[in-house]
Order: sequence, then structure tokens, then C-alpha cells
Amino acid sequence: MSIVTLTMNPAVDIATRAPALLPTDKMRCSTPRFDPGGGGVNVARTAVALGESATAVFPAGGHTGRFLIEMVRAAVPVRAVPVAEPTRESFSVSDTGSGRQYRFVFPGARLTPAEQHRCLAAVEEVARSARYLVASGSLPPGVPETYFQQVADLADTLGVPLILDTSGAPLRAMRRGVYLLKPSVRELADCVGHPLPNRADQVTAARELIAAGVARIVVVSLGAEGALAVTAAGDEWFAPITVPVRSGIGAGDAMVGGLTVGLARGLDLDDAVRLGIAAATATLTTPGTGVGLPSRIRQLYHDLTGSATVLG
Repeated sequence: MSIVTLTMNPAVDIATRAPALLPTDKMRCSTPRFDPGGGGVNVARTAVALGESATAVFPAGGHTGRFLIEMVRAAVPVRAVPVAEPTRESFSVSDTGSGRQYRFVFPGARLTPAEQHRCLAAVEEVARSARYLVASGSLPPGVPETYFQQVADLADTLGVPLILDTSGAPLRAMRRGVYLLKPSVRELADCVGHPLPNRADQVTAARELIAAGVARIVVVSLGAEGALAVTAAGDEWFAPITVPVRSGIGAGDAMVGGLTVGLARGLDLDDAVRLGIAAATATLTTPGTGVGLPSRIRQLYHDLTGSATVLG
């Protein structure tokens, strides 16, 4: 087993298009597209698309949970944890007139303490032989903000490096045990409690987390401005790749997926980040929560590095 992902707040993602978003009036939409959603689910889908073995662990309940399991299982091995409340849906509408995308996100199923424990037990069971454990996304109602710290402590006990991509209170609650942390610049600013208007401030904030023992590596996604990798010893900025954007949903998850695959295949951190950028960029060109085509990821990675041998 190479990669195990944990998604505590998965979703059935529904995407559609409309000529314009207007109040009161009925908006005639295109045929909806359904995708499996949630941070770790998308990470696992990207990893498998790149030929890496991965297992997705997530809670699932109700008819939406069964639908989610069916969609994920079509691409990725699944370890679903049954829960009482139904899995959430998320909804996005692309305004074809303005080119803007609007995302409507619901809270998620409320998990009982017993259900939360079963999720940890599932991770412990399947991640023992993993190269990397990835915890990604938000926490649903009922789950304490310290939950990902429990995941980090479990990963440390198992001897498996943890890659974490979360935000808000769960990120601020982290104290130790993360091998690689992947916040956006907005999430990093929220974590340290002040704006980060320039690269020097971003590096300083990332290094504060490293010095505090929260993470060994911090990779900051900067959106249209690229990415920034920071360690105790140095930092490096990576330029973005400009492409026409069909949907931004899941691009950050794809970045984590590509980065994790790169590390699992023995790439240096800089080339692993470049693989993450290639995977995220390819995802931007797909509709809904689609995963970038492996051939496209391979070409973009080649454009960045001059090599694609790691991808086969």
C-alpha cells in the first residue's frame, strides 16, 4: 500500500451550468454532473490516475453515502465507515455568461464519538504498511477541532509520514506530528492570525510552524501565483502554469495528490512540488470535480522538468 487518504467530510459533488445567475427567476441549468468529492477522496483519485496504489478512507451514510461509495470504488479502493446521518452533497454552478463559478457547500453529516473512533480504527488498520497517510479537507459537525491532531499522533505511532491539508480551527489546533503541511496562503494567514502580503511574510509564517514543531515541511499554494515550499533550511518559489480554467474545484487536492505521488516515488521535494503543480493545473481544465488526464499531467510535468520518466 503506497498512499492512504482520510476524508472526514466527503460529499457527492454536483456541477451544472446556467446562462446567468439571477434572483427570483428560474434558472434553466444544464444536465448535472456527479463526482465524488472531499479532499482525501480527490487526493486518492489523483494518485491512482498517476498509477500509484491508494486507498480512500471516509465515513458514508444514507443513499448519498452509498452513491459516493459507488463512484469512488469505480476508481479507487475504498474503506468506508458506516455512519447514521447521510453524506452531504455540494453544488456548483458555472455562470456561462460571466465565466464565474459559484459553489454551495453544506455542513456534512454529524458524526458521533463512536463513529469518529471507527474512522481512526479504519485508518490504523489500512495505513500500517502505507508509505504516506494524507488527511485532507474539513471536519464535519460533531468532530472536535483537535481530531486531526489525533490522526497525527496515530500516524506517528504507526511510523507513517502524515501529509495534512486542512484549514480554520482544525489547522490552528495542530501542535505536532505533521510531515508536510499544505495550506493555501489564505489558510496560512488565518492560522498565524495576520495578513501575509508578500513572499517574505509567507516564508516567515511557514517557518514559525516548522520551528514550533507542527510540521517539517510547509508547501503553500498561492493560486495563480504558484507555490512556495519552505523547510527549516530554505525555501523555494515555483511559478504557476497558465491554462484556461473550466473548474477550480479539486485543484488543491490534485496538487496534494501529485506531490504525495512524487514523494512516494522518491522525488526530491522540488520535483514533487512540480508534479503537484502539474496535477493541479491539469485538473483546472476538467469540468466539475474531474481529475486531470494522466497524459496531460505527464506533459505538464515534462514542461516543468524536462523529464516524465517518474510517471512511466
